[in-house]
Amino acid sequence: MKTFALFITISLSTLTVTSVAGKDTSKRSPQEMDKFITELMDKMTIEEKIGQLNLPVSGEITTGQAKSSDVARKIEQGLVGGLFNLKGVEKIRDVQKLAVENSRLGIPLIFGMDVIHGYETIFPIPLGLSCSWDMAAIEQSARIAAIEASADGISWTFSPMLDISRDPRWGRVSEGSGEDPFLGGAIAKAMVLGYQGADLNNQLGRNDEIMACFKHFALYGAGEAGRDYNTVDMSRNRMFNEYMYPYEAAVKAGAGSAMASFNEVDGVPATANKWLMTDVLRNQWGFDGFVVTDYTGISEMIEHGIGDLQTVSARALNAGIDMDMVSEGFVGTLKKSIDEGKVSIETLNTACRRMLEAKYKLGLFDDPYKYCDLKRPARDIFTKEHRQAARKIAGESFVLLKNSSTTPGSSAAPLLPLKKQGTVAVIGPLANTRSNMPGTWSVAARLNDYPSVYEGLKEVLAGKVNVTYAKGSNLISDAVYEEHATMFGRSLNRDNRTDQEMLDEALKVAAGADVIVAALGESSEMSGESSSRTNLNMPDVQRTLLEALLKTGKPVVLTLFTGRPLTLNWEQENVPAILNVWFGGSETAYAIADVLFGDVNPSGKLTMTFPKNVGQIPLFYNHKNTGRPLKEGKWFQKFRSNYLDVDNDPLYPFGYGLSYTTFQYSDIALSTPSMEHNGSVVASVTVTNTGKYDGAEVAQLYIRDLVGSITRPVKELKGFEKVFLKAGESKTISFEITPGLLSFYDYDLNYVAEPGDFDIMIGGNSRAVKTTRLTLR
Repeated sequence: MKTFALFITISLSTLTVTSVAGKDTSKRSPQEMDKFITELMDKMTIEEKIGQLNLPVSGEITTGQAKSSDVARKIEQGLVGGLFNLKGVEKIRDVQKLAVENSRLGIPLIFGMDVIHGYETIFPIPLGLSCSWDMAAIEQSARIAAIEASADGISWTFSPMLDISRDPRWGRVSEGSGEDPFLGGAIAKAMVLGYQGADLNNQLGRNDEIMACFKHFALYGAGEAGRDYNTVDMSRNRMFNEYMYPYEAAVKAGAGSAMASFNEVDGVPATANKWLMTDVLRNQWGFDGFVVTDYTGISEMIEHGIGDLQTVSARALNAGIDMDMVSEGFVGTLKKSIDEGKVSIETLNTACRRMLEAKYKLGLFDDPYKYCDLKRPARDIFTKEHRQAARKIAGESFVLLKNSSTTPGSSAAPLLPLKKQGTVAVIGPLANTRSNMPGTWSVAARLNDYPSVYEGLKEVLAGKVNVTYAKGSNLISDAVYEEHATMFGRSLNRDNRTDQEMLDEALKVAAGADVIVAALGESSEMSGESSSRTNLNMPDVQRTLLEALLKTGKPVVLTLFTGRPLTLNWEQENVPAILNVWFGGSETAYAIADVLFGDVNPSGKLTMTFPKNVGQIPLFYNHKNTGRPLKEGKWFQKFRSNYLDVDNDPLYPFGYGLSYTTFQYSDIALSTPSMEHNGSVVASVTVTNTGKYDGAEVAQLYIRDLVGSITRPVKELKGFEKVFLKAGESKTISFEITPGLLSFYDYDLNYVAEPGDFDIMIGGNSRAVKTTRLTLR
């Protein structure tokens, strides 16, 4: 689909999934909501108001035994506003009944979960999903996630994660949408609409729509050294020009809640930062939802060094935080802070009102059991239709990084797609693991119900291709490292044989094959939260295995699993074909078969730059020039901004991705070479499929502001369109360029479009572009 400005309507009529569970609840006017909540709050004690702000750990609650759980007493006393990561509609119904029937005022609970990239039907990790550049598909993935989660009692998801990051050492890049704010903003909107409903005037009206919670506000992806939870320090100009746009996009899309980040901003932890939570989020952007902390975000401020639990709890509430996740600082200290005059009753009332408004908007006061239909799970979760959608979207997220012939320098055809014949050996530590297919942050996944690569290829290719298997190596030589990288039920069942014994077995299997599919890379928990890495090379024993497989002389396809950009210099130089499959979700194995054997032509494009080594990090396409820039493609010049030991260029640039076919771009045609401040210009190119296969291409629009009152990036993404072209077909793609697309935040944080010259660039990735000049008068 085409995106050239932030808010493009995405029609759900394009989706293949039809919800049969939707149920409209009565929607009253804002005045009626205010009256209802005011009357309810008049009946509430201070303790009950504080209780609405409390989101404790629920622990495991057995169906039918909610009354005996640790949290039951607090629910009955009105000291709990919601619970999270409790799975199962029967359990949730039991706990909701406890709140509605056993507490004094019967206020329903809100039930949240980390539904990050699917519920039981799992889609690609968000970084992979972003590489589809397909907003309709991304919205569809969130829509299906909402249908399934709501069928199991969930009404609130801690998604989407909108943190821009340029540092692949940070493991949580897997959970975000990459390095670009414009693309991140488009994805933010798509995800929010998928979760909450596409009609901005009637979101959350159905019982298969759930409340989004965008996170982590703000700047979490810019932590120093790529280390999770680490300090962030940057100018406000950089914040607004490079990091804040996706969060604001989520607000404009109607997101009902936001989550504070762990890091500090301007020396104040985000969870206590009034400028961030009130001045920007509410007063500048007009956000009218509620803000929840991240897990123990309040109590962690003690370690930040800004006060004891009472102090940091008061600072959080006064800053604009409305709900305390796990710390129980609000329920433990706010009454005392109110008595001592450190927090006003008006501030407490405001936070309480926001929590009650969220429950009202969800329809829980009309029907506390709106999300507790016991018939829905069997009908709406992990359905054939949902799995088909996940398979299609997974294939669209894969990025073909390399595809050459097996004889370097020859004119022979590229290795991929493979022919459906002969014997294919699937080799590697990730070749026959079910639990690692979904990827990190798939907390509701049915880990053992998803086929491994080996199993999936055998099923898809049955009767056509003989598929064999060998593990070949462990994940990594260090057993402790592997244990840390395979937590939460994602074990690879470490093999106790020697490395040589495993390698010998793999080579024996390879000897009987016509083609080798090497399933290598990261395990799913090698990226994600608290999974930062300083070495981004292929793990040691896996590199040894890959080298040995290449020495057999057999064609080798590296099927790369990863949650982040890796440093793949050796692989790029030596392996004939590399397909990055990220972690594609529950249907990964089937989607890999589709792409490897040509039923699907890969169309994914990178949304993070792949560096040549970690010393180049942070490396991103929309960087700024220096006063001594090195020309693109050059290396080395003394007294220029470069390195002695490596050039400045990435291994794979932002927006890069190959296809089984080829595309050619015409020169750019502008409707007029200059534009007034109240006008617009149309930039057009003709894209032609010059290869032998039908395929999809992502045409990308970049601009460069050549002279500004402050320094400007060398290029910025400002539009894209994904277009399907049959072999030999051409299509003209047009982007409307408005002064708004040329605007930025100046030194005083005014949003301005300054007169002057702009380079307009369109192409298949951030480095391969056609360029023309536009003047803004």
